[in-house]
Amino acid sequence: MKLILLQPYLNLRGGVERVILKVAQHYDAPVYTLEYNKANTFEEFSDVNVQIIGKDVPLADKLPYRASQGLRYGYNFYNLKVKEDYDVLNPHISPSEWIRHKNERVMWYCHTPPREVYDLYETRMQNRSYKQKLLYAALVGTYKLMSRGITKKIERIATNSKTTQERIMKYYGRDATVINPGIDVNEFENNGDSKYFFYPSRIVVNKRQDYVISAFSQFVKKSKNSKYKLIIAGTLSKDPEHQKYFEKLKAMSKGLNVVFDTNVDDGRLKELYSKSTAVMFAAINEDYGFVPIEAMASAKPIISVNEGGPRETIANGKTGFLVSSPSNMAERMLQLVDDESAADAMGKAGRDLVKKKYSWEAFFKKMDPVLRSVATSDSGNAE
Repeated sequence: MKLILLQPYLNLRGGVERVILKVAQHYDAPVYTLEYNKANTFEEFSDVNVQIIGKDVPLADKLPYRASQGLRYGYNFYNLKVKEDYDVLNPHISPSEWIRHKNERVMWYCHTPPREVYDLYETRMQNRSYKQKLLYAALVGTYKLMSRGITKKIERIATNSKTTQERIMKYYGRDATVINPGIDVNEFENNGDSKYFFYPSRIVVNKRQDYVISAFSQFVKKSKNSKYKLIIAGTLSKDPEHQKYFEKLKAMSKGLNVVFDTNVDDGRLKELYSKSTAVMFAAINEDYGFVPIEAMASAKPIISVNEGGPRETIANGKTGFLVSSPSNMAERMLQLVDDESAADAMGKAGRDLVKKKYSWEAFFKKMDPVLRSVATSDSGNAE
């Protein structure tokens, strides 16, 4: 089966990029993208056929950073006619699914409807000026109008979790097949407890590192053991909004033993998992969440907000804890520190769960028939 993947950018080390890499490797498929930064994403992409596509859009560089990005991505995928022979087109992050405008046999693996456009729209608008709000409101309205027509034509949609499946139905009126991404469990290990809590995620507002810093502050006040620290690791982009949020986090951390690592590679990330006391997660209603899966693969307890995808993957009280507030998170941190045997038992249960449910073999067992149904479908017939 000849597959072509499409993605606006390959310049991060995140869950989306990991899925795209695994699909490209499995099907020996090229990836079409507008942005590719080898240094900032997984080095294995060097062995993948990554093709840089796209044209400049007049006046796009006059717009704010995110608006300029969105306009350029949308314009290029909407107008691209694929000349290479293929059986299925497999777009990922929106608006790569706009490839359906001029091409057929599309299976969109939707990691999430754009949250800045839908469920996090009001949250993201709060930090923008009046002029920016007017501009983004116009762009979001245009995006929604364009997406309604294009999404109706897409042959099949798959997604990463029930949480995202519900969003797709809510915002697009389409059903989606849930195919949980996998993990290479043998790449993760437990190398003891070096007395720190660990939160790995991109440094952006919706990942809510401030939530975990607040919890850690409360933990420190209540703990009898001052040896513990908090390590926050993740990619930090040049986006002014992200930079502003990072400054806020640093200000919050004054007087606390908080370490930021904004340039962590894959090997270092796994090392940090392996020596942590427990792993934290606080993203707002996360679509799926690789962090809880990777924590459990590392045989570490996971303490996550009781929202989104983690509710589907964490066995509360067995492989970790689901919490409702920073103070609740602090309580669970104290509990794990005070009862190391319980923490060890949770870690072992988590690793067993990942081995059983979240392998790449299981992912492709579900993914392959969905792709093949599109390859053999009548052109233009959406599910």
